[in-house]
Amino acid sequence: FSEGDWVIANLKRHALNDGSHFAEISERITSGDDPEAPWWVVLRRHDLPRTAPEETQEWQAEADDLPREDLTDRAFITIDGASTKDMDDALYVENHAEGWKLTVAIADPTAYVAPGSPLDLEAAKRAFTVYLPGRNIPMIPRTLSDELCSLVEGEARHTLCCELLIRKDGSIAPDFRFFAATICSQGRLIYDEVSDLLENGKAEGFAPAAHILSQLQALQAITAARHEWRSKHALVFGDKPDYSFELDEQGAVVAIHVEPRRIANRMVEEAMIAANVCAGEFLTKTPGYGIFNVHAGFDPEKMAGAMELLAAHNAPVADERINTLDGFCELRRWMETQPSPFLDSRIRRYQTYSVMSSQPGPHFGLGLQAYATWTSPIRKYGDMVNHRIIKALLKGEACPAEPSAELTQTLSEARRFNRFAERDIADWLYVRFLAPSIASGQIYPAEIIDIVRGGMKVRLVENGAVAFIPAGQIFSDRKRLECSWDDGKIYLDKEPRFELGQQINVKLKDAIEATRSLVATLAEPLDVRTQEE
Repeated sequence: FSEGDWVIANLKRHALNDGSHFAEISERITSGDDPEAPWWVVLRRHDLPRTAPEETQEWQAEADDLPREDLTDRAFITIDGASTKDMDDALYVENHAEGWKLTVAIADPTAYVAPGSPLDLEAAKRAFTVYLPGRNIPMIPRTLSDELCSLVEGEARHTLCCELLIRKDGSIAPDFRFFAATICSQGRLIYDEVSDLLENGKAEGFAPAAHILSQLQALQAITAARHEWRSKHALVFGDKPDYSFELDEQGAVVAIHVEPRRIANRMVEEAMIAANVCAGEFLTKTPGYGIFNVHAGFDPEKMAGAMELLAAHNAPVADERINTLDGFCELRRWMETQPSPFLDSRIRRYQTYSVMSSQPGPHFGLGLQAYATWTSPIRKYGDMVNHRIIKALLKGEACPAEPSAELTQTLSEARRFNRFAERDIADWLYVRFLAPSIASGQIYPAEIIDIVRGGMKVRLVENGAVAFIPAGQIFSDRKRLECSWDDGKIYLDKEPRFELGQQINVKLKDAIEATRSLVATLAEPLDVRTQEE
């Protein structure tokens, strides 16, 4: 061990009880100067794997008697990021008198991974592929995820498919069907290139053949129809951008890129949501179980507080109806029309988290009666479970047993830990990347995203980093300043000066790597501004 090393230490004695702290070191993670320390430390903190599962065999698909339709002549396409190798979904559209007939073809890793096998047990333990800036740690061996199961252009692949009719009004006809097939992707397309083409009429270096272009145009029309339908009958996501880190070979951040949710991303998103809605309905009817994403809306223990808050703001739904799917959707759609994000930020604190369940239940966050994902079996173990159930039903065999409560809890916790890990890595990289801007005094436009008693949190618009501005950095005389969580505003001499959602200019004051936190100050101190006024 050396000074600066990262280790696992277990607290054995606490100063409050014994006069001093005493810890026992049980494991060395890495050295303090290791450029990859952020990844190793965060993965260990959340008990996530550091490497892919071992390649322990020559892979060969299990023999099964599942009839597979030959769809290799259809113009299936995949749309992914430029660096994506584990391509698990392909799409094909045909025009229909009532709208569009969409076929969603999904990779079939369960053809290689036998239930109860060592690899299956390892996949269940991992639960998800871990995606972090600069790398991913797959749930199954890379030979399967990136090669044999990936829907590579020009390669025949076994898939599980759903064929569904999307009507012109965006609704899904009830006569969808699941079936097994062999497909051959005819286009490995990239999100940005597809978006450039559809949004701007051209994309540098990308000129798809006519039959591929017609697929893209049909998918664009489906997306518009489905988004309109969900806006009225369910719930849709806000168009908040993602941020990606560009890293060099040593893991240092070269740049941070803003990635808005463009048309190509929404096309794939709407197709997957539609397919998962079908799976939710399919598994609800028979056998009545599977792996469902369930979101119960408001926490029952916080319901009274939620209704009190909503009533105080004259919300159209402020009674027991917030505990129904229709009432929740009505409330969320109303909140999207509000000029300030204050109520939205506060009411979320009364909501519960989404969980994995073996029993069907509504997903309030999506505004759907049942939602069962099966479209990412290379990356999600729950999707593999649903594949096995659907395939058993297609073969007329007895379904696998209902997933245990232990499994659904493992899946829910793993999803949460993966999100924590992604956030922790991002915070660490932000601190390293932005530290040099402290000396330069660079000014950043920022949005106020939270107000607490001790100050406010802001998000830098150009890169997504979150920084805290202590109250003392807002105004020097704390007695004259009030940071009010209750209404999301900051007052100086009882006059409101800042509020949630407001854009301001800030400078970074400190970048603390030990806590992966950024401290900021106002670009124009409020003291100076007040004197001028």
